[in-house]
Amino acid sequence: MTDFDLIGEHFQVTRRHFFQLGGTAVAAWNLSARAVGNASVDPQLEEAVAKLQYLTPPDRIGNILDKGKAGVAKLPPERLREIGLVPETWFLDVVPDPTSNCVVEQPLSRELGNALDWNGLMKLADRHAIRFMQVCTCTNGPDPFHMSLWEGVPLREVIWLTRPKDNVRRVYYQSYHPENLPPFQSSLSLGQILENPPGQMPVILAYKRNEQIISASHGGPVRMIVPSAYGSKCIKWVQRVVLTNEFKANDSDADLNNDPENALKTRARFVNAPKEIPSGKPFALTGMAQVGVSGLSKVQYCVHSQQDRWPADDPYLAKADWKDCKILPPPSNWGGGLPEGKLPATAQTDLATGKPLQWPLRYAIVHWAELVAGLAPGTYELCCRTIDDNGTAQPMPRTLPRTGFNDIQHATIVVK
Repeated sequence: MTDFDLIGEHFQVTRRHFFQLGGTAVAAWNLSARAVGNASVDPQLEEAVAKLQYLTPPDRIGNILDKGKAGVAKLPPERLREIGLVPETWFLDVVPDPTSNCVVEQPLSRELGNALDWNGLMKLADRHAIRFMQVCTCTNGPDPFHMSLWEGVPLREVIWLTRPKDNVRRVYYQSYHPENLPPFQSSLSLGQILENPPGQMPVILAYKRNEQIISASHGGPVRMIVPSAYGSKCIKWVQRVVLTNEFKANDSDADLNNDPENALKTRARFVNAPKEIPSGKPFALTGMAQVGVSGLSKVQYCVHSQQDRWPADDPYLAKADWKDCKILPPPSNWGGGLPEGKLPATAQTDLATGKPLQWPLRYAIVHWAELVAGLAPGTYELCCRTIDDNGTAQPMPRTLPRTGFNDIQHATIVVK
């Protein structure tokens, strides 16, 4: 099972949320309504927008993806304590690769009696803690798992504790695993960990999600979060970090024919694509867009009669009659189980106003909506796509499988 089907369950109905979106959103809905001949906000669109919630609530996350077959979700509390998957017993070994010539002056390990523990991590957090929002999504999955606010310590602060001196080019990191199974593991270049571009978040050892300590059932007490990366880089139950002079990736996900170095793609998905509507009546569309490395400038939809086949020479629907959707502004109620839906200070928000420094946030999601004019009776295909900040339309520029799911979503709608 996956963490969470974002499209199917992530959005809780709360009419109040629509009115908390602010005057910009209300004006947008008024504009959409007038475009189809209505003088006020269409109730369908209002109701559809009211169902959206930005951060995934804790009670909407089910059992998580366990690629390493560790079986953590089924373990009793006493066993979790024994294997270091509760804060009181958690540990992290940070050691040199014995098969390479890297030089590390002060390794941290249980064997040496100085492994990083929870108290040590919290001491680092007192000085270096950072919060940011990032979507969790699978390389090959059509829908993100969940949208979350993470808090953690930059991994570089832990690595500096070991005093690396020479011949360190890459960092391998591993999850908890039973003795009879190999660890699920991933890797990053040392440079990705030590330095991040301005405005981009660092790689962190995360210990909180939506202001709550991450439970073992959801990958805690500590999991890796790698900004811009798919979920296979953000491994759960992290307990071991290895510094090495190897330049090659060792990612478990590469064995599944995935490219483990891919950054998140920009793409759109429907939330409430209707299956059947009456003819001549406008209908509401809402959806989410995952904002990848190329940013997001537009979300679009198109409606195409199934009586007319798509041109064979247009596999990416570039010639379709695409129309722009409204991208929703930042919410004032962020949801996700935060007290009163209020977002705490983060690295992505202005300290004075609490508003995001940019919108949409990269490596996060944004909601979109549109009121579509009524259709004549028939069967149609409904599609959505994104245009990134480079002006490139989904599914380009990376259309190959195993580089991040990016297919244009198709939904069938019957008009009676």
